[in-house]
Amino acid sequence: MFVDETTAGLIARIRTRLAQPPDPSCLSGDHAVAGLPRPERALTAAAVLVPLVLRPDGLTVLLTQRTEHLLNHPGQISFPGGRSEPEDAGPVETALREADEEIGLARAHVEVVGYLDLYQTVTGFLVTPVVALVEPGFTLTLDAFEVAEAFEVPLAFVLDATNHTRGSRRVDGRERYFYVLPYRERYIWGATAAMLVNLAQKLAPGD
Repeated sequence: MFVDETTAGLIARIRTRLAQPPDPSCLSGDHAVAGLPRPERALTAAAVLVPLVLRPDGLTVLLTQRTEHLLNHPGQISFPGGRSEPEDAGPVETALREADEEIGLARAHVEVVGYLDLYQTVTGFLVTPVVALVEPGFTLTLDAFEVAEAFEVPLAFVLDATNHTRGSRRVDGRERYFYVLPYRERYIWGATAAMLVNLAQKLAPGD
């Protein structure tokens, strides 16, 4: 599809800067955002798909709103994804499978182009964020048990550092900090917001 010069340059930057698999030594996580030591615990491998949709007026990020009854992160905004299964060949397969199962995103529309940093969640998951370019024309079918809604946010909004705010709440007598990206009526926070900030940092102009 046709894209303008600015979008073409951004796509080229995405392909170049995100191409390498994540370095385990660059592990981020809820603890790092909160300014706390990394918890030593057994972790469950997981992956999410970070879908960047190639819209005519610019790239967007496809996100989901989780249903309220889920055990992990109920009601929160997230990427499609989940825990790795034994039959998955790796994190890319996990991310693609979960996106298909959760929102019906057909693999024919998806081109995997890279990764963000590994992310350890407070709930004990080690998440590999898999970044993909998505051609328009797809039709989503949401898993009503897991996904209440799917929506898109302009990538330009995500890349603007002035939209990266910080929130906090008191947990066990200690203030815990997290990223927040407030978009219209949406409140994107926690691991999803941190991964979006990581995406913005990796794609920031300059060397």
